[in-house]
Amino acid sequence: MTLRESNAKKVQAQPADHAVSIEDAVRSTVADILSVAGDPALTEDLALALLNRPDLTSQALERLSKNSGVMKSRKVKIALIGHPKTPRHVSLPMVRHLYAFDLMKLALTPVVPADIKVAADDALVTRLETVSLGQKLSLARRASGRIAGALLLDAEARVVHAALENARLTEASVIKTLMRQSTPAVFVEAVCRHPKWSLHHEVRIALLRNEKIPLARAVQFARALPPSQLHEILHSSRLPVKIKTYLVKELETRSAISGVVDQAGKF
Repeated sequence: MTLRESNAKKVQAQPADHAVSIEDAVRSTVADILSVAGDPALTEDLALALLNRPDLTSQALERLSKNSGVMKSRKVKIALIGHPKTPRHVSLPMVRHLYAFDLMKLALTPVVPADIKVAADDALVTRLETVSLGQKLSLARRASGRIAGALLLDAEARVVHAALENARLTEASVIKTLMRQSTPAVFVEAVCRHPKWSLHHEVRIALLRNEKIPLARAVQFARALPPSQLHEILHSSRLPVKIKTYLVKELETRSAISGVVDQAGKF
């Protein structure tokens, strides 16, 4: 073997040896974690293993964020952002550069700090108008309750229906959307027909205050309410004159019948 061949083999062996030492350092309790976090030889798998260490410090996390080689990995970036000890001046700016579905996953991960989840949802809300229909449908079904609530205002009926099926969607979000003057008719009609939300008492009241409710549904929901409560709702609702007039007449009829029954009960 020539001297050149011998030296070449030594050079080739060094990266492998160094990789072994980095792996040992990642798992060692006495290693200089700051040096390990900034080592250019750190791989994606080792960086993820490092991020699982309970003794990882904020300084090490910041050093890791400056390791340009390993920060090309989406998995590492997401894990770093979601780590509870990552300094906020490091994690918050990084949130804005994540893809839509990475933001969704970040917001739904239990161990992620609350303020990071809010930042992820904030970033995702600002992008909803630019994502494709397919992405909207997936987000409507799987994202946080806040994202599902934002998608209730979408003009596409399929997105609205998907958002209404989201298990994280809250009654408060449905009612809040119904109370908006700009609420799309497609959403109002979808809630009226929904097997779950149309049965909620407070949702029905919100529907009866919305001017886009169909007459048949308005009559159906109004008949299920006590006359005194219906009278109060009609007084402050935005219903069209035609529907409000019809319901007022029905209310007067019910009150008259109720009065006759009360009088009959006295005999």
